[in-house]
Amino acid sequence: MYIWELGDILNHSNKHDRNYPTDKMNIETHHIKGHSIAEVVSDGLVIKTSEDGLDLLGNLYYQDFDKIIIQEKNITPEFFDLKNGMAGEILQKFSNYRVQLAIVGDFAQYSSKSIKDFIHESNKRGQINFVNTTTEALTVLAGNR
Repeated sequence: MYIWELGDILNHSNKHDRNYPTDKMNIETHHIKGHSIAEVVSDGLVIKTSEDGLDLLGNLYYQDFDKIIIQEKNITPEFFDLKNGMAGEILQKFSNYRVQLAIVGDFAQYSSKSIKDFIHESNKRGQINFVNTTTEALTVLAGNR
């Protein structure tokens, strides 16, 4: 397991900037069926903006992770409002890099038809997965679903 300051991963230079995320983030590594799966563990928000999501993807990708798990609680609620385009922008990059993503959380709280349809279609395709538990995320990312 690796423990990094989020800013060290995201290569921010000004730690005193008030927009700089200061939460600590752990990366737990799982090796399953020849894949390196990064599990992002944090008590705070890790993805507050599209740039945070893209930076996280890029840095973990270049550390040879091809699958990533993150908790819904670590992603800004704006991500789940499809009208603003944040989810589409971030998730398109995951597809472009061919990095699978599992977002772990309770998605029943989202009542809009568009987000429910989005979650359903994403889970059908398998590149982006919305799951209820970390165990389910590991199973899906290991190809056992």
